[in-house]
Amino acid sequence: MQKEMQAAGDAGFHFVAVMGGETAMGGNETVVLMEKTSEDTTKYSYRLLATTKTSTLQKELGEAADAGFNMVGQTVFESLMGGKESAAIVEKRSTDAATRYEYKLVATSKTSTLQKEMQELADQGFRALGMTVGKTAVGGSELVVIARRVAK
Repeated sequence: MQKEMQAAGDAGFHFVAVMGGETAMGGNETVVLMEKTSEDTTKYSYRLLATTKTSTLQKELGEAADAGFNMVGQTVFESLMGGKESAAIVEKRSTDAATRYEYKLVATSKTSTLQKEMQELADQGFRALGMTVGKTAVGGSELVVIARRVAK
């Protein structure tokens, strides 16, 4: 999927939405919607970050941010290893300014913990970008929220 998104980005298509789950003909798959407008001459670069370990996703988001990428999508999809991988799509535009972001990932099975941790992040200037429910091969079902703030 990353190769397909990158080819589309090179042709000027940009990310709009992502969804993981069952499709009518394809079974479980991840579907990405991309579009191109005639007035947009921007080229886009993409990375797909996907893992069953939320700590790995946190690390990969940081590395992508350091390279100038911004998170644009979040989903969950079935992995071949039997779990549901949490996935993030990051994008870099050829016309992007120097704005860099810092990302924090919160993963918990308890909504009370999620509320507490999200309030702590909000107090630090982070804003939630999205939420999914992932089921890892080891940890069971978790609410996964990715938040960001402008890097200091």
